[in-house]
Amino acid sequence: MAPTSGFFRGCRALYSAAKSAAAPSPKPNISASNKKPAANAAAAGTKEKKSSGLLKATPVSPTLRNFVGASEISRAEAVKKVWGYIKLHNLQNPSNKKEIFCDGKLKALFNGKEKVGFLEITKLLSPHFVNN
Repeated sequence: MAPTSGFFRGCRALYSAAKSAAAPSPKPNISASNKKPAANAAAAGTKEKKSSGLLKATPVSPTLRNFVGASEISRAEAVKKVWGYIKLHNLQNPSNKKEIFCDGKLKALFNGKEKVGFLEITKLLSPHFVNN
């Protein structure tokens, strides 16, 4: 019986090691005095991240400016505002949610199209962002 008891003893050791590795480790206690205020981090010379790509505010065309109410806006924010307008005015096709019916304001943005696919929105908004 000695060989089998050694086998099970090894399994038990492996099981307990796996169980302890899966258990969450306790978080260290951090007191308020150890935290640095944001002002100290800025004074230490850390740089703020600049917005780029979709999050960079860029000048927009007069048509888009009238729609969103701002002379500069990021592409992501413009798409959010268009989607908010679509949802608010219930312009999605109920039978095909990928299709959007355009009213007067959206026709001005989307080159006079009656219907637009939801994947076309960013492509149709692209000409309204003025390149520097």
